[in-house]
Amino acid sequence: MSGESSTEGGDAAAHRDADSDPDPTRVAVTGTPGTGKSTATALLEDEYDVIHLNDLIKDDDALWTERDADRDTLVADLDAVREHLGDWTGVLDSHLAHRFDVDRVVVLRCHPETVETRLRERGEPDATAEENAESEALDVILSEAVAEHGTENVYEIDTTDRDPQAVADEIRAAIEGERGPSAGTVDFIEYI
Repeated sequence: MSGESSTEGGDAAAHRDADSDPDPTRVAVTGTPGTGKSTATALLEDEYDVIHLNDLIKDDDALWTERDADRDTLVADLDAVREHLGDWTGVLDSHLAHRFDVDRVVVLRCHPETVETRLRERGEPDATAEENAESEALDVILSEAVAEHGTENVYEIDTTDRDPQAVADEIRAAIEGERGPSAGTVDFIEYI
């Protein structure tokens, strides 16, 4: 599910001029498909309210507008998703999570070759796996997160050589303010 559709203009969070929220109530865990978001956030469900957004969208046909046949994905209606979520709190897990009004954004990163391998192992078409690997090398999700929320609210975690529990621990540290913002610290441009 990599598509998205929205008439969204500028997000209020993009214009935030304060430093990172010391006590976040809304945290996005985002990243290219295959970076380990759902696996890691599942380990945090005993501590935080975790919303697995992709599952929510798949289960409610009012939250997507069409199926992209070439990619075998759903095109999410972000305005409908926002309305459905209402006044939510917790951890929002999805490659789309940074598109929502949040206090903090944790961007999971993973070497593009690993992303490509993971997606193929999940049964994704070769073209989809390659497209997502290239997107990861080009920092697409990170760039979008920084553009919408500012570097002071973005926490980057390289998941390439970490097990899911170590990734969950890093996400927790970002949520709890035990580590500082770190946008721009991971670089996979050599893949291109």
